[in-house]
Amino acid sequence: MIRRVPGPVLREVAARAASAGLSRRAFLGLAGAAGGTAALTACGMPGGSSSSQLRWGNWPLYLDQSDDGRSYPSLDDFEEATGIGVQYLEDIEDNKAFFGKVRRMLDLGQDIGYDLVVLTDWMAGRWVRAGYTQEWDRTAMPNTVENLAPHLEDIPFDRGRTRTMPWQSGLTGLAWNKEKVPGGIRSIDDLWAPELAQKVVLGAEKDDTIGLVMWSQGVDPSGDWGDDEFGAAVEVVERYVKNGHVRAVRGNSYKEDLVSGDVWATVAYSGDIFQLNEESRADSDLFEFAVPEAGGLLWSDCFVVPSGADRVADVQKLIDFYYDPLVAATVAAWVNYITPVVGAQEAMADIDPELAESEAIFPTEKTLSRTAVFRTLTPEENARYDDQYLTATGG
Repeated sequence: MIRRVPGPVLREVAARAASAGLSRRAFLGLAGAAGGTAALTACGMPGGSSSSQLRWGNWPLYLDQSDDGRSYPSLDDFEEATGIGVQYLEDIEDNKAFFGKVRRMLDLGQDIGYDLVVLTDWMAGRWVRAGYTQEWDRTAMPNTVENLAPHLEDIPFDRGRTRTMPWQSGLTGLAWNKEKVPGGIRSIDDLWAPELAQKVVLGAEKDDTIGLVMWSQGVDPSGDWGDDEFGAAVEVVERYVKNGHVRAVRGNSYKEDLVSGDVWATVAYSGDIFQLNEESRADSDLFEFAVPEAGGLLWSDCFVVPSGADRVADVQKLIDFYYDPLVAATVAAWVNYITPVVGAQEAMADIDPELAESEAIFPTEKTLSRTAVFRTLTPEENARYDDQYLTATGG
């Protein structure tokens, strides 16, 4: 396994954290202090300039931050190690909405304003098929090639991983407010209980909600299913949306509904719920996440270089940096999603032994055995099923 020594910030911080037995938050606080305020410009924070920086578009709360939220410690270290400035942009809230904003420029082969974006696997596959992505040189990415988890190495829409690379993976399941739903939620059918009327949110991504409904109907979302099975699942969604039982169909903003108390139960992503509990600063966790007994979903968000970008070499360096196990563990300790990097669990054990045993970051084989990757849809299926789901949810 290739383990390049990370830059001075992470080396020093990791050593101090391990020797002092520091918590995750304390570890990242040290990293933020070490990074200093130089990152405000380099990372695209207020006051930064994007003219000569690598532009990285990502989802909110998807990179390690200092306690004051003013810097990204791992990104500080990348910039110091390589001399490459990065403008980090939390601009992606929804795959389809983001694609809608940049599609015309992609069709014209123009620069869309990003050198690197992170898209969920099904959307990344769509970009690959449409010719919207660039190929990279795997020989220039030794950490990545050596440390990519074997089960993620080869996928139908990008054989050999020459145009996409996993950033983080996660589980789609169910979450609830433990004070409001003390009995918990074990099946998506539990969401339809009368006492949860107007207190339920479903996911805007059809794969998430439909996949969970399929499991409850005895259909493996990764298997050989078609229009009949999709139709049966979408009928359930439509019934509870149209009768008013479902409060809303949301993208990432479902988290705000949980925090406000407007929603008590929701389709959710594993890492989001861990983060919400961390941020609450309460003595006990208010929210709980579970993979439904019938089954949940496993997905990945992937690095993609848009066709109009011209900094592939710099992007390769950034991706390879984040495939160092220590750097990957640093990120995972903050975002609490499943890291795709082999060796990150061992690195995490030196940083935070408790997190090294976290199911949110390092799920056991037992948990993974109850999940499936929603099967890759053809472009025609995707368009047809999108229309059906939007109709059912009032989109």
